[in-house]
Amino acid sequence: MENKIQDEINSRRTFAIISHPDAGKTTITEKLLYFGGAIRDAGTVKGKKSGKFATSDWMEIEKQRGISVTSSVLQFDYDGKRVNILDTPGHEDFSEDTYRTLMAVDAAVMMVDSAKGIEPQTIKLFKVCRMRGIPIFTFINKMDRQGKEPLELMEELEEVLGIQSYAMNWPIGMGKEFLGIYDRFNQRVELARPDAEERFLPITEDGGLAVEHPMTETSYYKQALEDVMLLNEAGNDFDEERIAVGELTPVFFGSALTNFGVQTFLETFLQFAPTPQPRKTREGEDVEPESEVFSGFIFKIQANMNPAHRDRIAFVRIVSGHFDRGMTVTVPRLSKNFKLSQTTQFLADDRETVNEAVAGDIIGLYDTGNYQIGDTVIGGKANFQFEALPQFTPELFVRVSAKNVMKSKQFHKGILQLVQEGAIQYYKTLHTEEVILGAVGQLQFEVFEHRMRAEYHVDVQMETMGSKVARWIENEEEVKESMAGQRALLVKDRYDRKVFLFENDFAMRWFQDKFPDIKLYNQL
Repeated sequence: MENKIQDEINSRRTFAIISHPDAGKTTITEKLLYFGGAIRDAGTVKGKKSGKFATSDWMEIEKQRGISVTSSVLQFDYDGKRVNILDTPGHEDFSEDTYRTLMAVDAAVMMVDSAKGIEPQTIKLFKVCRMRGIPIFTFINKMDRQGKEPLELMEELEEVLGIQSYAMNWPIGMGKEFLGIYDRFNQRVELARPDAEERFLPITEDGGLAVEHPMTETSYYKQALEDVMLLNEAGNDFDEERIAVGELTPVFFGSALTNFGVQTFLETFLQFAPTPQPRKTREGEDVEPESEVFSGFIFKIQANMNPAHRDRIAFVRIVSGHFDRGMTVTVPRLSKNFKLSQTTQFLADDRETVNEAVAGDIIGLYDTGNYQIGDTVIGGKANFQFEALPQFTPELFVRVSAKNVMKSKQFHKGILQLVQEGAIQYYKTLHTEEVILGAVGQLQFEVFEHRMRAEYHVDVQMETMGSKVARWIENEEEVKESMAGQRALLVKDRYDRKVFLFENDFAMRWFQDKFPDIKLYNQL
């Protein structure tokens, strides 16, 4: 039995896809699902008029706008591996949700638009992966369009991101003249528009094509061959150990939209992506995936995935051991036991009950309001908590109230649930208890307003407070209400901790000069 569980754990590959908006992240997710046999038809995100929506976008506002707002969890089998993809929001306003998701993966696939190169959101997300030391695999997308020169893109990876790269394959032409890729790793040329029999052409030991083909006469092939020779002479060496610690990124060129190079990428990625990795407890101990103790942590909570049932799902990354449906677990924060009889796995809004799962898997627990993001879930008598997940300090704030006072019960229930998801942050004024919401970006407020109307049937009115500098207080007991004023609003957060919302950095520095004994701190 132990060997069987060990084999199961070793077959897991859990990763996230990161990119700037519109680099093709959701499209490649669909193509991977297609190869895994999880979907029959890969519809594209853009096809709004056709009524076909991307499989991984389920929320109504995502279907209207064609963006991924929440992180989906998708699972399929391929070539003896069980693949868990965490599709993350590309939009920068949802970086907090994305950061938490990156805590639950063992590797990342970075999508780069060949025409735009490395973009701001990609840089931010890359830094989080780098901080965690997880392997990063790069897919340079949209080779079916005109873009930057491949060597320029490789240089950008190294200069802008500071990571060394190794080209696993190399494009032959681009745009309308995109003829295929020279696959250095598999020693073959893969044609973009093959005749019936001829998708792959073998390469000889000296690097040329082993068969006659009209493509060899083109300037695009000759240029690609020159570039490959240059990479062989002067490029980085392929080094599996450096890939494993995130110091070297394997680079693949292709086109997710035309489904070119995606399968080759998937097969090579699964070969080098890591098996489930250990995770540290708050005491600094490593919990190994092979441990007999079942453990995991909640990195995401999503309300109303099925509005008809008003459900809440807590997403758990299993860190160690074996999950059996019906088992009893402890949440150390609450010192309470829960029987896990309602558990689920996902393909966007399709879900099925899961009876067994192992380290590396993501499962959903039906939640009646007990769980919080960051909670540790443990089976047996063990007692520890995993390292805390990052919490962002919001920058934008609004006062919010229900337009119809009669709906205040639904209003407070809706806010409580959306706050527990981590979509927005909740504050209230000290005496009047007005509700103030904080967010990292404006789009979070729009999604909040949309979901309050669609899921809780409450119209809200929001009064913009603009950007503020939020700071928590180490020595709360020394804070007097008289210290607050127009430029320093004193509020409480959802845990009843006091927080100052300063008008700007100048107002915060003025406060610190005036009250040097008050110790302020930032959440992240």
